Amino acid sequence: MKKPTYRIRNWSEYNASLKQRGSLTIWVSPEAVKNWTTEELTGEPGASPTYTDLAIEALATVQAIYG
Repeated sequence: MKKPTYRIRNWSEYNASLKQRGSLTIWVSPEAVKNWTTEELTGEPGASPTYTDLAIEALATVQAIYG
């Protein structure tokens, strides 16, 4: 049995759906957002923010679930 072929008529919509296909939306609690980074100074001007243990654990959990 032959697989049916489809004609794409709306390329902009098709392209947008391909871009959206790999996205993942997750819910993050307000507590986690508020405590995502710490005000702790690293000693260097312009340094990257320091992430809290809560943020690191949350992202490690997401990685463990979704790989």
